[in-house]
Order: sequence, then structure tokens, then C-alpha cells
Amino acid sequence: VQLQASGGGLVQAGGSLRLSCAASGRTFSRYNMGWFRQAPGKEREFVAAITWTGGSTYYADSVKGRFAISRDNAKNTVYLQMNSLKPEDTAVYYCAADPTPSGRLTDQGSYDYWGPGTLVTVSS
Repeated sequence: VQLQASGGGLVQAGGSLRLSCAASGRTFSRYNMGWFRQAPGKEREFVAAITWTGGSTYYADSVKGRFAISRDNAKNTVYLQMNSLKPEDTAVYYCAADPTPSGRLTDQGSYDYWGPGTLVTVSS
């Protein structure tokens, strides 16, 4: 499967952005999907994930209550709605796909497919 994230950009603190990740392939609906981010000089970290059914979601503590992950299997797309953005949210955001139904969704190692990332910059 190929993934392409979009929707990044420059936003002021307190603002909102919605990231989209479009997937190719007919089996998107069977993949767990996740969002990760990598800030300058830091390691890539987990942000949010959603199971293939859409029935369960998971969030990093740093974004809980501000970010929301969702998916539209008919459109082969997963979304990350980001509200109340902070300068510390500045990073390249990556979407990833995990074909294992029982994968650990917060673990980068569970994901087999990665998109090229989209840059989010939050100004203070």
C-alpha cells in the first residue's frame, strides 16, 4: 500500500489543522492506521492510531483531548484533526499502516507502510 499525507502548513498557536492520509490499494479497510511525528532534533513519536474497524482509537498523552483520529474506508483515507495547536506540536507528521489485526498500535515497529510526511509548523 502507498500512503500520501497532506494538510500540513503554518498555523498560529491555538489554531487548527486537519491532516489527511490517502492510501492506495483495496485492502485499506483491513489496516490499522497511525499517525506519528518527528520534531527537529528529536526521535519520531506516536501521536494517534485507529483500528481497522474504526472502533478503537489511541492517543499520546500530549495530544489527548486536542487531536482526533478518524477514517473513511470508502475513501481510503485517515484523518487527524488537530485543535488547540501548540508550538511544541511543530513536527513532520507521518501516517502509517499496520496490516496486523492485533498489532501494538502505539509501537512504530508494528507498521509496515509509511508515507513521506507533511510538515506542521505552529508559531507562537
